[in-house]
Amino acid sequence: MVKRIGFLSFGHWQPIPGSVARTARDALVQTIELAVAAEKLGLDGAFVRVHHFARQLASPFPLLAAMGARTNRIELGTAVIDMRYENPLYMAEDAAAADLISDGRLQLGVSRGSPETAMRGYESFGFVPADGETDADMARRHTEVFRAVIAGAGAAMSNPEMTGVEQPLAIEPRSPGLSERIWWGAGSRATAVWTANQGMNLMSSTLLTEDTGVPFDQLQAEQIRMFRDAWREAGHEREPRVSVSRSVIPIIDDETRRYFGARGEVESRDQVGHLDGGLARFGRSFVGEPDKIAAELAQDEAVQLADTVLVTVPNQLGVDFNAKILDSINRDIKPSLG
Repeated sequence: MVKRIGFLSFGHWQPIPGSVARTARDALVQTIELAVAAEKLGLDGAFVRVHHFARQLASPFPLLAAMGARTNRIELGTAVIDMRYENPLYMAEDAAAADLISDGRLQLGVSRGSPETAMRGYESFGFVPADGETDADMARRHTEVFRAVIAGAGAAMSNPEMTGVEQPLAIEPRSPGLSERIWWGAGSRATAVWTANQGMNLMSSTLLTEDTGVPFDQLQAEQIRMFRDAWREAGHEREPRVSVSRSVIPIIDDETRRYFGARGEVESRDQVGHLDGGLARFGRSFVGEPDKIAAELAQDEAVQLADTVLVTVPNQLGVDFNAKILDSINRDIKPSLG
């Protein structure tokens, strides 16, 4: 297994003391610049989170296209797009265009999404669950249509007066191979099994919407094993990919110690809380000297099982700061990940 390391930016911006990303333009431009810097440092991926009605990154495809135009090798992706908000056909056109600009480097994480600032914000976008359908059902329905049309399924009938024939029309442009680079953000073991049956890659984050009492990495490792077992049983021909996310801050100088040194003890263990009406287990943060973090991640069962590890970055501290910690992660910590 080739282990890939990428960064994940939530794209916050706030005009507050200490923030280098004070405007939406700052957050967007700095995300592009960090992707360029990460590629130069030898990282494998640049991923963005998508949220609506908040001072965070919201419309990923213009950003991904710009990142693709400025880089040559690094994977570009989302973690994740909330499919409750998406028009599947319009998203398919946007995704294909961004993927073509990047020459086939998109890795799109999609899901039902997480709790949002807005109450049923997707309804303001014009998407309302059908009778008897939940918002999660609607997200899966949108995803099914999206995956079908990026693979070339007909989405509308041709106009015989314009074309001379009556036949199904596919969306344009299309990007070959994109249909195999769709990941589902799974928050439970059951959802991971569903993801495998659908033939999507697995994207697991720093929280799971269930708790069995075992440490987070062990619960996530069980989720990954169940996904791979279900994938084999489904008989898919290609090998799936699996990513996990971790909060990793190496303390390498006075600046990183000033910002994050005190967090090493406070956030060094899992947390259990309530989310969407049920218990959820949140993964710990890894803060400390690089060799200490390397030893801890070497014992993280889920990190060892995944082929891709996405490390969240404090994007409001700017490109130079984040490039510095990504360099340490890639140089000092990645060798311990297997």
